[in-house]
Amino acid sequence: MKTLPAIADTLRARLQQQGLTQAGLRDAAGIAQRTLTNVLSGEQDFKVSTLLALADRLGLEMVLVPKGAAAAIDAGATVKPKVPTRIAVARRQAGGVSE
Repeated sequence: MKTLPAIADTLRARLQQQGLTQAGLRDAAGIAQRTLTNVLSGEQDFKVSTLLALADRLGLEMVLVPKGAAAAIDAGATVKPKVPTRIAVARRQAGGVSE
């Protein structure tokens, strides 16, 4: 992430994934509603300590990596392998649910 809007998008998405409300996040992070609104808007700069508090409450980790390594992080979530594991094959053969 290289921009404030990108950080805000990530925080908003995680907030939704976690099923939290803005009020709950605000209280847990110990910040004012106006501060949270500004951070989530992606339009205003904010303190690193605010970002750390929000990330922590959302189960996120803030990491600084060399630029060359950033591409691996930006690659996104992993996908399930297309080749089934031996366990998945055995479950399928036994009539169980595959992974």
